[in-house]
Formats: sequence, structure tokens, C-alpha cells
Amino acid sequence: IMGRFTVWDYVVFAAMLVISAVIGVYYAFVGGGQKTSKDFLMGGRSMSALPVALSLTASFMSAVTVLGTPAEIYRYGAIFCIFAITYGLVVLCSAEIFLPVFYKLGITSTYEYLELRFNKYLRLCGTVLFIVQTTLYTGIVIYAPALALNQVTGFDLWGAVVATGVVCTFYCTLGGLKAVVWTDVFQVGIMVAGFSSVIIRAVVVQEGIGRIVNDSYYGGRLNFWDFNPNPLQRHTFWTIVIGGTFTWTSIYGINQSQVQRYIACKSRFHAKLSLYINLVGLWAILACAVLCGLALYSIYKDCDPWTAKQVSALDQLMPYLVLDILRDFPGLPGLFVASAYMSSSINALAAVTVEDLIRPYFRSLSEKKLSWISMGMSLFYGGVCIAMAALASLLGALLQAALSIFGMVGGPLLGLFALGILCSFANGIGAFVGLVSGFVISLWVGIGSQIYPPLPERTKPLYLSTAGCNISSGNLTATENPLTTVFNTPAVERPALADNWYSLSYLYFSTLGTLITVVVGIIISLLTGTSSRAVTGGVLHPFQAKMTRELSLPQEAQ
Repeated sequence: IMGRFTVWDYVVFAAMLVISAVIGVYYAFVGGGQKTSKDFLMGGRSMSALPVALSLTASFMSAVTVLGTPAEIYRYGAIFCIFAITYGLVVLCSAEIFLPVFYKLGITSTYEYLELRFNKYLRLCGTVLFIVQTTLYTGIVIYAPALALNQVTGFDLWGAVVATGVVCTFYCTLGGLKAVVWTDVFQVGIMVAGFSSVIIRAVVVQEGIGRIVNDSYYGGRLNFWDFNPNPLQRHTFWTIVIGGTFTWTSIYGINQSQVQRYIACKSRFHAKLSLYINLVGLWAILACAVLCGLALYSIYKDCDPWTAKQVSALDQLMPYLVLDILRDFPGLPGLFVASAYMSSSINALAAVTVEDLIRPYFRSLSEKKLSWISMGMSLFYGGVCIAMAALASLLGALLQAALSIFGMVGGPLLGLFALGILCSFANGIGAFVGLVSGFVISLWVGIGSQIYPPLPERTKPLYLSTAGCNISSGNLTATENPLTTVFNTPAVERPALADNWYSLSYLYFSTLGTLITVVVGIIISLLTGTSSRAVTGGVLHPFQAKMTRELSLPQEAQ
């Protein structure tokens, strides 16, 4: 009989929320509080590398990782480990291409860069796309774990959603970026503790890690290498390394939630160091998630709970495992549940709204008033994120859908920034046409792939057995893919595009959007005349700026 949540589990979860709230209260008053909008949004640009690094790790290693990655390993195998290479490339690109430009300019919102480099209209486009992308993602990330955990553990669904949303809003509104960073540090510790408790107990249950590895090997889960170059196959070495690098660089290189953290460091050295330390954190969390996935398979290799209808969706497998193997340890299931609840995008949403939509148009506002407005926007976006969770409740949630949203929106934005930083001749017209083209194409293939999901020969799910089952199915609610639900169509014959264009690996959505934005942007810029603003104000990458100066010197001499 599967266990349920006990009083101690609720106590552990409540303690996590209380400690997060206390951190917010502390930073609301320490050092005189949040006197200016820069104090609130940027931590006074006085942060050190280590806490920022851990915050960077926590930011997008949320329920997507805690619930989604082990289930991914269980269903498709350990090829997901290749993301270790991807994370290295992502950090390298972010630290060496984007960070030098953003840090030198001393901007608060990354979208300020678009006005400095191109024009205010592109800045507005970037801001609006970010707000839409982040609120959609946050709604899924808040609601998805709540539903998965509710279905398996009986953990109160809306109590968890509202409590988490209110506490996140509370510490973001009171303590600003410093509270966000230090809460993330605390939550990374919770995440590692949650994963560790599952791994240690699974090793004990299976009488050693050797058995877990052996079961995984004979079950085909140790499929680390697949060099098939076909871009239609969901996960191969190339889709993960190339597509994953573009997808995650759009997060770490230009996404406000991440950039805001590392440019809040007290020096450029600390900013770079934070990214490289964060890489170690990413590897550690990935290793934990992979081990949990292999343990899942080893324990349920003869009786898959999903096929046996004990759970109704893959993202319910981890909570199911936790209650199965930790039911005799009150409080530990609560610790694991606490590790799945993280949402710290509220401060970033407040930052872009204040810096991009309020400050430029209300220049007479004092820093004190802007600080109060920043807090008000933080409060507002907290409410929006809870509302988006309510909207997600009508749709359901899935790891791939969340990453698809980032790919469809983040890819074209990454292309826009790359165009500005690396192409000295790119102009505003080219950048705008490139952005629209990239966005339309990535949206087309992204939505198409949800209407016509790729066939099993593209996704390559691995075999699951129910030979050892002797249980009756429960009455469960599925957590579905939200995009499939929205664009659901009657069963019809699949068009030719479905098995070619729409079957493109979801990791290539970002790559496609980025490359189309850059290529179209370059062509239109060359046809309409190069930009005269490109060589001023440090808006180019230092290497590109040096090349531009050297090329312009002979022309001036003539």
C-alpha cells in the first residue's frame, strides 16, 4: 500500500516556506533596506561569486529537473547525460560572448542593450517577448509539480500552489534581488538533500549501486552515445550538444532572470567566476537526477507504475518512488517535495517592467519612488504567476512543453542579441525583420510538433515491463502536455509535414529561431545600409569592436 503525506512532511515543507520568508524580511532591513531601485533590482551591484553561482544553478533547475529529468532517464535512457557537455559550452558562450558586453554597459535590463544597439522599438519587442515567455513558463513550473505531487501523495494542490506563490512574492517584494539569491542558495541545498535522500535509500533498497547500474545496462538505459545526425530524432549526441547549447544559451546568455544575477556581481571577475562555479552545480544536479532516473528503472523494471496505471503521467514517477521507498522515514518525502518548489523569476519580471516600460517614459521619478514601484511590480507579478498556475491547471504540464516555450521564444531573441553583439554592420531594420522571421518559423514548427507529436521511431522510448505487477489501477488525473491540449485536433491522417518538418527535435527549435534571425538580419542589413551606431558605446563584443576599428582605419587614411 502506497504511503501518503504525514504531519512531519507538512512540517518540513512549511519550514522551507518560513525560512524563505525570513530571508526576505532580513534583506528588507539589513544595510538600511532597499533604498533605490538599483538596490532592489541589482543588489546594489555588490554580490559575490559563490551565492550568485548557486542562484544561477537554482533558477532553471526547478521542478523541471526534480520531476522531469529522472522520468526522462527512466523512459528514454541516460543519453540525457550528454547535457554535461552542453552546459560547458553554454557557460563558455555566456561568459565570453555576452557577459563582457552586458557588464561593461552597466545595464539593469538586458533589453536596454537593444535600444543602445538598435532602437527603442526592438527594446520593447524584447521586453514583451520576455514577459510573455516567463509568465507562461512560471505558470507551468508552479502548477506542474503541485499536480504531480497531489495525484501521488495527496499533498494539497491549491494550498501548495498559493502558499508557494505567496511566499515567493513576499520575499521577492521585501528583499529584492539579494533575498532572491540567498533563497536560491537555500533551495539548492534543499534540492541536493532531496535528491541525496532518494539516491541513498534506493541504493540501500537495491543492496548496492552495482545492482542499479547492472539493471540499467541490461534494460538498455545506459545508452550514452548515439551519433545519428538526423535532426528529426528527438535525442542524439548532436541534437543535445548543438540544439541544447542554443536552447540553454538563450537562458544563460540573454535571459533577464540569469543575466540580472551575474551582472549584479561586484566585479567582472566575480561575474565570470559565478558562471563557471555554476557549471559545477549544474553537473552535480544533473548527476543526481540521472542517478535517480536509473534507480527508478532498477526498482520498477518488472512493474512499471505508468503502464500499470498507478500513475497517470511520467512526471508523477518520482513522487511515487519517494513515497514507496521513504514511507518509513517521516519528513523525508516532505523534504523532496520542498525541493520541487522553486520560482524566482518575479524579480526579473519586475526589473524589465521598471527599466524598460516605466523609467524611460517617466524620467522625473526619483530613485525612492522607483524603488517602491519595483516592489509594487514584484507584488503584481507574484499575483500574475499564481494566476498563470491557475491557467495551467486547465492545461496540465510537461517538461518538454516548458523547454519548447523557451526554444520558440528564446531562440529568436538569442539571434537578435547575437546579431547586435557580433555583427557590426547589422541595423535596426535587419534586426527587426530577422526577429519576426525567426519567431514566426520557430512558432510554426513548435506548434506543429504539438498538434502532430513525433512518432515513436523519432522519440525512441525504451521498453517498460509490467510482468511483475499484481495490483489494481487507481483513479488518477493525467498531467498532459499543455500545448497539445490547446491545439488539440481530431484524429486525422498525418500530412507530409508532420513526419518531416514537425518532427524536428524540440531542442532544435531554438537553433532554428536563432539561425534564421541572424541570417535574415544580416541579409536585410546589407540590403538596407549598415548601422552607424554599431561602433559606439561598447555595444559590440570587444574582439568585434577591435576588428571594426582596424578595418575603419585604412578607410579613414584614404
